[in-house]
Amino acid sequence: MELDHIDYQILQLLSENARIQWKDLGNQIHMTGQAVGNRIKKLEDNGVIHSYSLVVDELKLGFSFTAFVIIYMKTANHKEFIHFVQEQNEVREVHRVSGEGCYHLKIKVKSQDQLNLFLNDLLKYGNYSIHLSIQEIKQQTSLKSI
Repeated sequence: MELDHIDYQILQLLSENARIQWKDLGNQIHMTGQAVGNRIKKLEDNGVIHSYSLVVDELKLGFSFTAFVIIYMKTANHKEFIHFVQEQNEVREVHRVSGEGCYHLKIKVKSQDQLNLFLNDLLKYGNYSIHLSIQEIKQQTSLKSI
C-alpha cells in the first residue's frame, strides 16, 4: 500500500489522540468524517495500523525500576527464550540485535527483588549484562512530522 500526504496526516493525528472522532479529525484535514473513516479502515486492513493503545505513567503504578538487559544466548535455538520473554509481564520490549549480545530487553519492575527473580530465570537461556535507568529523558508516543 502506498501512503499519500493525507494518510500521513491521519496517522499523525491518530498517534496524538487515538480517541479523536472521525468528524473532528476530518475537520482538521478538510475531509468528511466518513471519508476519514474509510481511509482509517484501509490503513487497518493493510496492516499500517495494527492496534490502538493507552499510554500510562508506569512510575505512578509503582514500576520504579527500568532495566535494559543485554542477553548473550547459550544456544542457537532461541525458540524457548522467545516464548519465555513473551510470557513475562516485566518484559516491555525485546529486540534481536546485531553487535553486542543477541537480544536487548527493556524491563519494568516494582522492586529490586522482582528484578533479581527475573534475572535468575533469565540465566537458563544465557548470560546477561544489565543497565539500570536513572532518568527517562524522552518517550515519544506520537508520530512527529512524518
